[in-house]
Amino acid sequence: MTTTLKIDFVSDIACPWCAVGLGALEQALDTLQGEVKADIHFQPFELNPNLAEGGQDLFEHLNQKYGSSAEQQAQMYQNIKARGAEVGFAFHPTGRGRIFNTFDAHRLLYWAEVTADASTQHRLKKAFFEAYQGRGENIESHAVLLAVVNSLGLDGAAAQSVLESDAYAQEVKEREHFYTNAGISAVPAVIINDRHLISGGQPAHVFAQALRDIAAQT
Repeated sequence: MTTTLKIDFVSDIACPWCAVGLGALEQALDTLQGEVKADIHFQPFELNPNLAEGGQDLFEHLNQKYGSSAEQQAQMYQNIKARGAEVGFAFHPTGRGRIFNTFDAHRLLYWAEVTADASTQHRLKKAFFEAYQGRGENIESHAVLLAVVNSLGLDGAAAQSVLESDAYAQEVKEREHFYTNAGISAVPAVIINDRHLISGGQPAHVFAQALRDIAAQT
């Protein structure tokens, strides 16, 4: 008997550990085929909601936020790349260089869910990760966002209309506020059936065991 679990994956495209966490979650679900089926919804979270247009140098940003040195950042990035390789995600070889605002990308993810379905939203989320974390593209750029949308065969004209308006801005902000008010302060945060929280980019076996346990309770 297969148990369906509702999974809210709270994350930001600017978060490399979110790409790792998603890959690990997908691996876990692959190992649980026949036991667990997932209904995944991607929920918005902005690590840096107040970034100015044009973004900020990534080293400068991390140094200001965490006090990390260039050597510490380089070592951390090697660790992230290694974890990415374990789950099949290829990070940019030398890093992104700059960090950008992700609000418009979150609006498009909301658009994909409400005008298509959760599966389309999932594909778009992964493609945004690949563009930003994998290729180092400017995820704030409407041209970049539309190129990703079009690469998936989605409605580029509709996506452009979203970007040229404030469509879904209020809805995205409300979802962000919901999760921050619920105590989410770091991502990825994986919420199962609205009550079980798995924090961080955990290894696949950790996700698998947690999902199996929750499914048994359900």
